[in-house]
Amino acid sequence: MLASSSSSHGAPLPSTPHFPEAPIARSALPIAVVVVTHFSGEVLRACLESVPEATEHDVRVVVVDNLTTDDSVRSVVERLPGVEFHETGQNLGYGRAVNYAVDRLGPEVEWILVTNPDTVFLPGSIDALYDAAMAEPRIGSIGPRILDSDGTIYPSARALPSLGTGVGHALFAHVWPGNPWSATYRRSRAVGTLQHGRMEAGWLSGACVMVRRTAFEEIGGFDERYFMYFEDVQLGDSLGQRGWINVYLADAVVSHLGGHSTRLASARMLAVHHRSAYLYLAQKYGAWYQAPVRAAVRVGLGARVALMRLRSRN
Repeated sequence: MLASSSSSHGAPLPSTPHFPEAPIARSALPIAVVVVTHFSGEVLRACLESVPEATEHDVRVVVVDNLTTDDSVRSVVERLPGVEFHETGQNLGYGRAVNYAVDRLGPEVEWILVTNPDTVFLPGSIDALYDAAMAEPRIGSIGPRILDSDGTIYPSARALPSLGTGVGHALFAHVWPGNPWSATYRRSRAVGTLQHGRMEAGWLSGACVMVRRTAFEEIGGFDERYFMYFEDVQLGDSLGQRGWINVYLADAVVSHLGGHSTRLASARMLAVHHRSAYLYLAQKYGAWYQAPVRAAVRVGLGARVALMRLRSRN
């Protein structure tokens, strides 16, 4: 060994100093991870800290806050160098807040990875999404397998909802559980429970979805008429209408606590969900002769909200 060698004069040679290896520079991917927060400080840190483990490359990370009135979100972001932080000053809603972030991205960003703050990326998941997306130029959006907190697979990839299914499920789900419309709805929910491989879907859950920026901008981003819920359904529908495909990639995995910002106000959130559901179905099936069916959908959705409010008071 060098440290024990001697010179020709018999004096020991000085040992070679040991320097720590320089860190290997990480190349950058043209991805921006966009996280929309609303009183999400307690779960945000785990989400942001999971990003470096999900990719061998550098990605841009942007947090957009929808009017969190304490410092819980800001304090998390300030402890994580490199995370960009935007405060909107108002609650823009989910899709509009994502659009707000995208409008502030430079042209180098080619993919927008939208994720909830209560989502944790598993190792390699971002690279898996990116590699699959780059291999298929028709992909407009691609989403991972999402695991709920109990380890079950959340049905994050589904067929587009139809008016007939929407009417039947809204009207009969609680009084006739075995009705064929609810059965179709449940089969739709099962589409995105594939454990390996990939498949095309009508739409992908906005809890975690990566969208090609050119496709996103081609359709005008998220439809800002949806404050919350169904903005992801509309996104998938709009992409499909423009010839893009939505792909579920089961081999990319994230975990999701689920509904962190809304879980304490379920009756109110159900009302918001149903308003968005009606908006989607009404604009998709807007012909004059479909007006009676749209009215039935509105009545059915309204009845479900009223029933839940009554139950919450008891």
